[in-house]
Amino acid sequence: MSAGRDDGSGPGAPQAPRAPGIPGSGIAALSLRYQAVAALALAVVGVVACVHLGMVFLHVAPSNTLTKQNGEAIDDWVYPEFEQNWKLFAPNPLQQNIAVQVRAQVRTAGGQWKTTGWIDLSAQDGEAIRGNLLPSHTVQNALRRAWDFYTASHDNADKPNGMRGALSERYVRRTVMLRLAQQDLGGEIERIQVRSETKWVKAPSWSDEKTNTRPAHRVLPWWTVTEADLPEGARSASEAAR
Repeated sequence: MSAGRDDGSGPGAPQAPRAPGIPGSGIAALSLRYQAVAALALAVVGVVACVHLGMVFLHVAPSNTLTKQNGEAIDDWVYPEFEQNWKLFAPNPLQQNIAVQVRAQVRTAGGQWKTTGWIDLSAQDGEAIRGNLLPSHTVQNALRRAWDFYTASHDNADKPNGMRGALSERYVRRTVMLRLAQQDLGGEIERIQVRSETKWVKAPSWSDEKTNTRPAHRVLPWWTVTEADLPEGARSASEAAR
């Protein structure tokens, strides 16, 4: 059995130093100018991440002086994309099914008016989610969050209870019109009316709790559709505001 020669080329041998002029890997392989750009980009990402974490923390934190002084800025940052909802862990989880429905008054090509039946937009969302292993966040939450935003910004008489009332109405109208634009209702939509249908979840068979399962409706007034409520109009208004 012959002994192997130790010539310094084994797996444990130290690596030879890189010759001058041979580029490294990662950011070090870039030129000085691009290294500066990459460092600046990383710094911006880091700052945005820190700001986002701070805003979300203040949003979920108990009310304090900082949140009272900067509440509007925090809400503008968080809503509607980053809202934190803890209802999953609530001691009394939701026991209602709330569906958002809409009907429309359309003007046909012959100049006649007709009113459609109630269209259950929530049921359409449910069908799109059912059987889909990776449903989109928009399908799951856009309509629901629009309605939650409206009810939180209005009293039971549908009067705004704060500065965000008008914004929530526009939000609902645009969300609904985005959905109706995908459907053929037999004419041009002139007015829409939105309502919610609330049904209590039936108590389990082993419970002696009595539950009224008859649906309750909250019907909003008719809204006239404007150019800003249409998908193309909303996009044009957003571009004009920039």
